[in-house]
Amino acid sequence: MGLRRSKAVRHLTYKVRFLGFVALALAGMWPIAAQAATVPTLGSAANFAVLGATTVTCTGPSVIVGDVGVSPGTAITGFPTPCTGTLAAAAVAAQAQSDALLAYNGLVGATCPAANNLTGTDLGGLTLKPGVYCFSSTAQLTGTLTLSGAGVYIFQIVSKITTATNSSVVMASGAVCGNVFWQVGSSATLGTGTAFAGNILANTSITLVSGTSLNGRAIALNGAVTMDTNMVSACAAGTGHGNGKGKEHCNQGVGNGPEGCDPGNSNQGDPSRSNDELGGVPGDPGRQGGNGK
Repeated sequence: MGLRRSKAVRHLTYKVRFLGFVALALAGMWPIAAQAATVPTLGSAANFAVLGATTVTCTGPSVIVGDVGVSPGTAITGFPTPCTGTLAAAAVAAQAQSDALLAYNGLVGATCPAANNLTGTDLGGLTLKPGVYCFSSTAQLTGTLTLSGAGVYIFQIVSKITTATNSSVVMASGAVCGNVFWQVGSSATLGTGTAFAGNILANTSITLVSGTSLNGRAIALNGAVTMDTNMVSACAAGTGHGNGKGKEHCNQGVGNGPEGCDPGNSNQGDPSRSNDELGGVPGDPGRQGGNGK
């Protein structure tokens, strides 16, 4: 009887402990697992490479792969020359702005863990895994930021983001530009020769300085998008456009390769040997849907 009672007591104790853990987990007091960030829906804004609110200005030869539009403003300058891109109708741009605002608000509402608050830290030299990262003021990129791993990356920046000359955002280990989101409370300025990646949704304006490439989207909700001798390509969320084997083998087609290569040729000296990490200004648009081998 004593042995049976002892076993019954132990069984009851284990059961109580287990139920207690479950109760704590349901109450949010016991961490079962970290919640991963989810991809916000861009809606019709996903069709755009460049979307401004007041004006879109392009000076110096640039190649835009994806729609170009402005709303509620109407001024678009620099197209069809010296810049190339597909201009969207006013009604289409208006709907895209509405969808972009919803996406922006969703990004603002994403939960940033305290450990991922990077305020005061330069993004250059960091290697980050998927997740939500935040800055309570400005953000700076000097050098190379590596995003490593498949998943969603969200950067919440209360004020502005600025990149130094020849800085870059590099995709690694399955990371793709379509799953990278930069929510900027004011303005974004990408410095000379920057090779940037991801969807920039800025509350005010976006400026791409000469020689900058953007593999993603430039969406300004209340201000202008200003470009000068740039390459901008809207990339698909989650995958690249093609069957490439990695950035180092890209043919510089339109977003070819699962790691999301920048489209077009950026080698000033020899476009046929172009590589998006060389930092040259855009040249030939590249082959549509290259095979990335």
